[in-house]
Amino acid sequence: MNARAAGLACFLLAMSAPASAVEPSAADLVAKNLAARGGASALAAINALQFDGKFIAPGDFQLTYHEVRARGGAGGDRVRDDLSVQGLTVVQAYDGQSAWKINPFQGRKDAERMSTDEARAQADAALIDGVLLASLRDGSTVRYLGREDFDGTNAYKLQVRQKDGDQYDYLLDPDTFLEIRATETRQVRGAQTVTDYEYGDYEKVGGVYFPMAIDSWQPTQPGQRVRILIASAVANPKVDPASFAQPGGSAARAAPAAPDASEQKPSQTPQPPQPTTPASPAKSSPAH
Repeated sequence: MNARAAGLACFLLAMSAPASAVEPSAADLVAKNLAARGGASALAAINALQFDGKFIAPGDFQLTYHEVRARGGAGGDRVRDDLSVQGLTVVQAYDGQSAWKINPFQGRKDAERMSTDEARAQADAALIDGVLLASLRDGSTVRYLGREDFDGTNAYKLQVRQKDGDQYDYLLDPDTFLEIRATETRQVRGAQTVTDYEYGDYEKVGGVYFPMAIDSWQPTQPGQRVRILIASAVANPKVDPASFAQPGGSAARAAPAAPDASEQKPSQTPQPPQPTTPASPAKSSPAH
C-alpha cells in the first residue's frame, strides 16, 4: 500500500469511528451545562430568587418551605430558608459573610451564629449560579472523571474541588447536560461528612432552568431522605436585605461559634455523619 492509499485508509477509519468515542473535556461539559441552564446572559440577569413549596423530612414530617437568595457584593451571595409548621419556624441564613440559625424545635428561639464550617456550606447553598457554574470564576478545580451509570443513564461525571478543600461530584444527563445527581464531601468540625443529592423536574425561572424537586440523604442512611418540592418560583422578587442579617446585630455576631475544622486538627478516621432530623433540616442544595 503506497503512502497516499495508507493516508486515505486512516482518514476513512477516523470518519467511521463513532462520535461517542471522542470524550469531552471538563471545560466542554461546564460550557454545555451553562448553555443548557439558559446561558450566561439569562443567568446574570437574575439578581434574586424566591422558592416556595414544602420540605418533607423522614417519616413524612412536612413543613412549608420558603427560600430567598440574592446576589451580594464582595462577600458573596446570600440566602435565607424558612421552614414552618404549627406556628414554629426554623430559619437558616447566610448574609454573605457569616451564617446563623433559629431552631425552636430544640427549644431555642434566639438566633445563633453557625460555625465556620456550617457557614461555608450555607455560602455554597446561597449561590444563584450553583457550585458547578460558580467554578468558572471562584478558582475551583474542575475535572472530568468519565462516565458513570445512574439508573440506566450513562452520565458524564465532573468533580469540582473548591479552594477550601470541599468537593462536589456531579453527574450530568448526556442528553440535556443538566445536573441529575451530586455528592458533596466536606469537613465539618474535624469529621468528613458526605451528602448525596438527586435533582429533577427542571423548570425555567427567569429564563434559567432550576430543579423543582431535590432529594438529599447521607450514604450511611439512604432511607432517611429529605425532599424539597418547589411549587412556585420567582426571579428577581423584591428582597429586604435586612432579612439575611442575624437578629441582635453585632452582639449576636460576636458570640463565640462552635469549633470547626478550621480551628482544630481533623480526625484521622472519618466519623459517620449524624442523621438528618426535622429539628435540624438539611441545607438547601447548592445546585438549585
